[in-house]
Amino acid sequence: MRIIFSRKGFDTGSGGGPSPILGNRPVSLPIPASRNSITRYSDLGFGELAERASRGRVSADHFCHEDPMFFSGRCLFGQCGTAQSHLQRQGVRLGDVFLFFGLFADPNGVGRHHRIFAFMEIETIIGGDALSPENPLLSAAPRTHPHVIGERPANNCIYAGPAQVAATAHPHLRLTCPTGPLKLWSVPPWLQETGLSYHGRPERWQANGRLETVSRGQEFVTDIGDRIEPRRWLEGIIGAVRA
Repeated sequence: MRIIFSRKGFDTGSGGGPSPILGNRPVSLPIPASRNSITRYSDLGFGELAERASRGRVSADHFCHEDPMFFSGRCLFGQCGTAQSHLQRQGVRLGDVFLFFGLFADPNGVGRHHRIFAFMEIETIIGGDALSPENPLLSAAPRTHPHVIGERPANNCIYAGPAQVAATAHPHLRLTCPTGPLKLWSVPPWLQETGLSYHGRPERWQANGRLETVSRGQEFVTDIGDRIEPRRWLEGIIGAVRA
């Protein structure tokens, strides 16, 4: 079994600032889209939030890349190109779990940190000719998924399965160490043993369960196999999302 830490949503590079935590609820803002989208921030009710988080650089009428897309206890998540090739090399398959994380702060941009905001278990991987808006698995979504719009690399696919978005900013879902900096995460001891893709340099793994994460990158994969401790940790994370 593999756990994939998947970076999504607004940040300083895509959008211009962190997604907000409103009333103790994390709201992940999709990144802006310049093509392959028919969904605007206003369509999602995120117009004002996007304008504020981007300091006016993204308007309510700007198109967004709504991915992952959550609805009715399920998720559609598209990937292609280099990031999808990485997932394939890591052997990501049915039954593996995505933990979606992003950059968050209060509505004024204070207290920036990375946190997990949702999970999805991979139930189906849709690719090739099945990537059509007419596919029942895709047509059930409330809006057209961006990975069936326009031209994409040949390895374009959509992962689908049961999912949930966190209703609260549960402390167990915070990744960044309490005292920072942003790139320094608090991680469970087993993670260094199983390893995490893009984090092979020994000096990144510091004392007291701290990991200096890479500055960019979308998908970080760890293969936990049949280990009990990582599975218990994952159960705790999923429980915190559902809390």
